Amino acid sequence: MAFTSTSLELPCTMLPATATTRRHARLGTVRCTAAAATASAVATSLSPAAERSAWAPVTRTSTSRAAPASTSGSVVARVWRKIQGSGDWDGMLEPLHPLLRGEVARYGELVGACYAALEEDPSSARYMNCKYGKRRMLEDAGVAGAPGYEVTRYIYSSSDAAVPGVEASTSGRASWVGYVAVSTDETTRRLGRRDVLVSLRGTITPAEWMANLKSSLVPAHLGPRGDDEDDVKVESGFLSVYTSADETCRFGCADSCRDQLLREVSRLVTSHSGEDVSVTLAGHSMGGALALLLAYDLAGQGLNRAAPVTVFSYGGPRVGNAAFKARCDELGIKVLRVANARDPVTKVPGVFLNEATTRSGPLAAMSGACYTHVGQELALDFINLSDLGSVHDLGSYVACLKEEAADCGEVATTTNADAGVLAMAMELVGGRQWQWKDAAMAVGGLVQSTGLI
Repeated sequence: MAFTSTSLELPCTMLPATATTRRHARLGTVRCTAAAATASAVATSLSPAAERSAWAPVTRTSTSRAAPASTSGSVVARVWRKIQGSGDWDGMLEPLHPLLRGEVARYGELVGACYAALEEDPSSARYMNCKYGKRRMLEDAGVAGAPGYEVTRYIYSSSDAAVPGVEASTSGRASWVGYVAVSTDETTRRLGRRDVLVSLRGTITPAEWMANLKSSLVPAHLGPRGDDEDDVKVESGFLSVYTSADETCRFGCADSCRDQLLREVSRLVTSHSGEDVSVTLAGHSMGGALALLLAYDLAGQGLNRAAPVTVFSYGGPRVGNAAFKARCDELGIKVLRVANARDPVTKVPGVFLNEATTRSGPLAAMSGACYTHVGQELALDFINLSDLGSVHDLGSYVACLKEEAADCGEVATTTNADAGVLAMAMELVGGRQWQWKDAAMAVGGLVQSTGLI
């Protein structure tokens, strides 16, 4: 399914930065209130004064849109370190700066290719692999405009999670989860640096769903010798997807997702050692969790001393505990979490015990044993009552970022965001030939993880 526009309409609001399923990626027509400046105010020249003006905090206006690439590219090149989080996006999120908004939307579209290019027809010889060759994958997947990246490697993941009632061909076997790419010379000039990009999709296979339900915290052991402190813990399911290997994989992917990514990203950074280089890790849902684990891995091995490492996560869940967050901060990992306030996936794991509920009071003593978000939040607020699953839809996230600001009109104020997870759970049951008993157990665990029961 191409990453193209539909008639979906979503009331959308950019929330202050302090505010608190997987679906095919698709763009929608979004009615969105956003804090941004007009494109003409972004930059009219390359003078230092114009650059300072372009990056100055923008004021709220009734209508605005992100600057087109042709006018904003030169300015992006001058301030790319800020866009990549060198100052923790201070002053850029509230209100949301148009340059940052444009770049976050662009990376979201590149993640969308992971859904559009995945072969999900069980009768196909390329089932759960990419449908297209690397040379034209982004164009064939429908990424708008000239993508400006050369795909260098496809990435596969597997999980050791057993799936009751699902045949071995999909349970525990490796499937295509994303790709590594590097910016072309033309895009490198526009961005002001060579950009090494990792794009990762969210949960699709039954094994991935089961892995997501393994919410216990376990030691990460992702240092260069696997010797990080035992109190640094992450979700066991995400760690399984990241580190498990399928030795039977017939696509040249017998290594774990971790090993594939570390080898390719390190190779690209080394091959461009004479240039300014950035490492951008972008992922949706589970892909955001994998991106954060990779960032932790890369920084732990010192690669971020050669190139800044930035994570852009769309609808991503919590990944680790407070010690994990502290270690990420210590390593200088920059994480921007794009989160819809109505998206329940961004609230799990740790619905009840998290960074907010254990900050003080009687639960403070449990802070080390609970899940904690990492990084800064870019908060959105959108919902489509006729399609509750859209609260977690990557295309809806991107559309809300891309569309020009407009009057929101009537926005639904009474809704249960957790219904999105219920919709995803029902889609999972309806789309897979599970035994009903096993399906009920899996859906029950999914709903329980949202705190509904």
